[in-house]
Amino acid sequence: MEQQMCSDGLVNVLKPPGMSSHDVVSFIRRVYQTKKVGHAGTLDPAACGVLPIAIGKATRLIEYMSEADKSYRAELTFGFETDSGDDTGIIVKKVDKYILPSFEVISDTLNSFVGDIIQTPPMHSAIKINGNKLCDLVRKGIKVEVPSRKVEIKKILPIQYRNNKLLFDVSCSKGTYIRSLCMDIGHKLMIPATMSFLTRTRVGDFSLNDSYTLNEIAEQKKSILLDVDYSVKHLPSINLSLKQILDFQEGRSVKIDLINKAQLFRVYNMDKSFIGIARYDNLSGTLTAKKVLVRKSL
Repeated sequence: MEQQMCSDGLVNVLKPPGMSSHDVVSFIRRVYQTKKVGHAGTLDPAACGVLPIAIGKATRLIEYMSEADKSYRAELTFGFETDSGDDTGIIVKKVDKYILPSFEVISDTLNSFVGDIIQTPPMHSAIKINGNKLCDLVRKGIKVEVPSRKVEIKKILPIQYRNNKLLFDVSCSKGTYIRSLCMDIGHKLMIPATMSFLTRTRVGDFSLNDSYTLNEIAEQKKSILLDVDYSVKHLPSINLSLKQILDFQEGRSVKIDLINKAQLFRVYNMDKSFIGIARYDNLSGTLTAKKVLVRKSL
């Protein structure tokens, strides 16, 4: 009988269309023979692309992965709008005759979304309203008011514009719904629009070029596993002495004067081993433990 794997780390999964994010988690659990698996940032079943998966101790850092900016390549189709915002939904608005705008107008319209915008999540989404997923409430026929939210569009560029289809790239903050963005683009152009395809190309430091298919993961499960701290590479790092590490592990504040006044830091010992995440208080000049992944004496 094969011995159970004991793995801590991250896998950059290339999620195929047709699988839910939960399906991918189940697959990773079987491959790595562990129940302690989680993902950062749900991808709709019809979408494909980057889905970072955390295994073992890395699951404790998922919250930092979820905070990361994301990039997508999306296809928008003009002429109809659905209740879900994508082409898997029920058509609620359709026009047979309309004048397609020029490429210059398309470019200007996309550019008008750069910056902070107010967005309403689509009805068929996984956000929770009073503890219940919105999509579940919709399926039960329960009407709810969906609160709008502020998100940031960092960059958006048209890639191809042909017939009634627009291909574009977008980089955005967490919580941005590309389905809603496609509908909002249509509203601004006064033409119904729906997202017809979506690929997520980046989540923080996880890129599409460095992702692996399910078959590749099954065949190379050990060699493709990324270090636990890969998910928090965007945070500044700090090395602590042995005494400071012991204080950190025991939950005691560590007095330290830092030039970098960032709030969160990756903490390492002097031999560069990752220990956890610390919060820095500028007023008191102290580090306190937020996540301790290694608790043994060093």
